[in-house]
Amino acid sequence: MKQPLVLLPGMMCDARLYGPQIDSFSGEYAVMTAPINDHDNVPALAKDILDNAPPIFALAGLSMGGIVAMEVIRQAPQRITRLALLDTNPKAEAPAIAQNREPQIERVRQGALRTVMRDEMKPNYLADGPRVGQILDLCMAMAETLGPEVFVRQSRALQSRPDQQDTLRAVNVPTLILCGEDDALCPIHRHELMRDLIPGATLTVVENAGHMPTLEQPQITNEALAKWLNQ
Repeated sequence: MKQPLVLLPGMMCDARLYGPQIDSFSGEYAVMTAPINDHDNVPALAKDILDNAPPIFALAGLSMGGIVAMEVIRQAPQRITRLALLDTNPKAEAPAIAQNREPQIERVRQGALRTVMRDEMKPNYLADGPRVGQILDLCMAMAETLGPEVFVRQSRALQSRPDQQDTLRAVNVPTLILCGEDDALCPIHRHELMRDLIPGATLTVVENAGHMPTLEQPQITNEALAKWLNQ
């Protein structure tokens, strides 16, 4: 039997971020999407995943999900059979970015979650294309489902996240690094760094995609994931 596949969504996203991947792979794999909502620090989020995941599993994470995935493999490398890191960043948060989260947190606490997501975050996530409006609507729906308390906890977790470059140097399982060519939030050079840190890692850059290639270019993303799962 093939190993289970655990998917970790990005900030203010849920399983809908991986809708095309769940549709594609759930006939062949036991696919589960693990929420990263309940704690304000990355190590505790990773521990929760390990407490609830199968004994061994393939692990993929996008954006904040990739950040948590790196901590999962740091805590329990023996349980991860392969690793996919999508549109993410192995470095600790820069102080200026951490500080910029404070006014966002305050606005969300005052009831402006939708405005913060619409005006400050999601428009910078996607490449231009005919489905941008549809994907943005889905992103807003996911964010509103999760709500302001999750936004605050996830923001705090990102602010205090550990640098994982040493973690990646120790990874010894088949690893896919994937990003959208037009990802302004986690640019290509961050993914080149991760590829270079992990022995034998493969880098796939998806054209006509930004920060969410799972939704923007699902067919290309699924092809890369299928190749990774069969390595």
